[in-house]
Amino acid sequence: MSSADQIQRFIFDDADVRGVLVGLDQSYHDCLDRHQYPQPVKQLLGQMLAAVSLLSSTLKFEGRLSLQARGDGAVSLLMAECTRQNHLRAIAQVNADIDGEDLVELLGKGQLAITIEPEKGQRYQGLVPLEHPQLAQCLEQYFAQSEQLATRIMLAADERTASGMLLQALPSNDQGERYQENWARIDHLGSTLTLKELQELDNETLLFRLFHEEQVRLYESNDLVFKCDCSKERCMRALLSLGEEELQQMQQEQQGSVAIDCQFCNSRYEVDPVELEQLRRGGSTAASDQVH
Repeated sequence: MSSADQIQRFIFDDADVRGVLVGLDQSYHDCLDRHQYPQPVKQLLGQMLAAVSLLSSTLKFEGRLSLQARGDGAVSLLMAECTRQNHLRAIAQVNADIDGEDLVELLGKGQLAITIEPEKGQRYQGLVPLEHPQLAQCLEQYFAQSEQLATRIMLAADERTASGMLLQALPSNDQGERYQENWARIDHLGSTLTLKELQELDNETLLFRLFHEEQVRLYESNDLVFKCDCSKERCMRALLSLGEEELQQMQQEQQGSVAIDCQFCNSRYEVDPVELEQLRRGGSTAASDQVH
């Protein structure tokens, strides 16, 4: 595994190919230990956390990237998110006893959404059906169909750590024979990596093991952490979107104040009757923007 809770990019100097390695340890546990998920669900969320880390590192924007898998199986939702600041969070919805371990066995028929939300600019979402048992295969299909970029992704997670590697051909105006040969060679070398090696080897050893005959330039690594950006202000905006009838029902059920729990970090926010009345009148609040 790469250094714990770090992501590191690399590039091939003699080929139009880039790569990324990620290793998650404490951030993986911080994301998931707040929830009582079955182990197969935790490991799939670990793969999703590794995947959003890899994908967000290839983008140059301020914002966030998320993966969301929805299906009609015992697990109806898997979701992971990474911001430009390398803040991670994840969640799952388990509706029944699970029977299986891979993506299709747990989620059934469904789709995977890749969403990019820049702070400035237009939101983008790409969709791919859940047709493969492994998340990495679904993501490779997305890049082949939607982005038309040759991509190899490897993801691994167990009860302790999550890891991932991405290899991707860079966009080029010259995609002739040499371009294709370079990608085919590097892709073949990358395919010899085992999941055990991905989990256990440090980055330098892993890259030497795979690409010792290539000119590989390794960049500085960046830290990854669990951090939820929920706040009382966000919760109050969510309440405002519910509509008056539903808001009144919640207030009656909870005897005046309304409590909202963040599903990512389990933080609880209490909105008292005065604040609810301000919401109804469209008034501003002095709600805290504390980050957890």
